[in-house]
Amino acid sequence: MLTPKMQDALNAQINAEIYSAYLYLGISATLEDMGLKGFSHWMRIQFDEEMMHAMKLFDYVLERGGQIALEQIDKPELDIDSPLKAFELTLEHEQKVTGLINSLVDVAIGESDHASQNFLQWYVGEQVEEEANVNEILQQLRLLGDNPAALFMVDRDLGARPTATPPDAEAAA
Repeated sequence: MLTPKMQDALNAQINAEIYSAYLYLGISATLEDMGLKGFSHWMRIQFDEEMMHAMKLFDYVLERGGQIALEQIDKPELDIDSPLKAFELTLEHEQKVTGLINSLVDVAIGESDHASQNFLQWYVGEQVEEEANVNEILQQLRLLGDNPAALFMVDRDLGARPTATPPDAEAAA
């Protein structure tokens, strides 16, 4: 059984994950408008991943006998005029999410909720991966500068990103 404090914190993280998905969907649309279908595709996969993260938390709350409390999803503020800006915003957001996950783990520790602490370790590892992936793309974008041919190649590479695999499917593989 979840404590009320743990349940509230998990529900807040569900909201944060859905907001992340909404943010990436908005970035995807912006990049699509720029004619960067590969970059747009990459962000759509991010959208899918964030929704899977939200649903994994959703299912966990229910599995532990908790109640779901869905809240309003804020509209993301998008001030993007280039793929570089899009990925700078993405890194900044992922760093914020890392802080949220760390705080969630702190709640689990404070509540002596070992099951939640164990469950959340997957998210801790996922955030390391998320930040590393975005940093790699940012490095490429910074290296290419204003070279349209290089931008075309990165766009093509990002367009080849495979669809997201649900976390439970990864564990079963």
